[in-house]
Amino acid sequence: MRDGEPVTLPPIRPAAPIRERYEGRLAAEVDAMQRAIIRAITAAWRANTPETVLMGSDETATSALQKALNALARKWLKRFDDLSDELAGHFTNAVRDRCDRTLQDQIRRGGFSVRFKMTAPMRDAFNAVRAENVGLIRSVGEQHLAKVETLVMQSVSRGRDLKTLTAELHKQTGVTKRRAAHIALHQNNMATATMRSVRERELGVSEGIWLHSGGGREPRASHKAFSGQRFNLAEGHDFGDGFGRVLPGQAINCRCTWKAILPGFG
Repeated sequence: MRDGEPVTLPPIRPAAPIRERYEGRLAAEVDAMQRAIIRAITAAWRANTPETVLMGSDETATSALQKALNALARKWLKRFDDLSDELAGHFTNAVRDRCDRTLQDQIRRGGFSVRFKMTAPMRDAFNAVRAENVGLIRSVGEQHLAKVETLVMQSVSRGRDLKTLTAELHKQTGVTKRRAAHIALHQNNMATATMRSVRERELGVSEGIWLHSGGGREPRASHKAFSGQRFNLAEGHDFGDGFGRVLPGQAINCRCTWKAILPGFG
């Protein structure tokens, strides 16, 4: 350390295995839903193939497809509702435990010892992260099923065949899985930043040094310019980009982190 430089703890970066498990569970559920959709729509379509006429679609075929879609929605919205409670709980606990263990190890290497409890600030942060994840996981199923219904009805009304519809459904599954991957990445970054900051503030840390990640295809110029600057852990920093005051990793697509400045040494 050079004279005048603050004493800091190493940054705690989001754990890739946690993100990968989260993304993997979502992707597996989307794949299972897609297989069920293809089976149900194919069966309904072949049982009563829509007629391609200029005046519109066959009402009986449309009713049969709508019945199949309604049954799919009942089953898979419930399944994603159950998944949201389970996966959000596992994910939030994993991030909190990993932040606690990493910070404890860092402090232990400095010759000190600390044991973290579920304090009121951590409980608030934990519940907020979990609630956000519950909503996002549910939305994966909701948005996919809504898009599937649109694609099916458009295929009927526009006279497309089953092969074309099936290709469109597979394409939409790819879109949904990419969204699930984006959710997993952002939530891992955001949850790590949120719960890590709570623990560091409980240790008396009030400031950090922003570190730009250097990753991502389109790095934010404002975040890169702010790298190396001090900020208040309780407030974050406002870049004027619509996200308000954020910690590193909290804004969408932000992969930045920080070094905590030890109190009394900075």
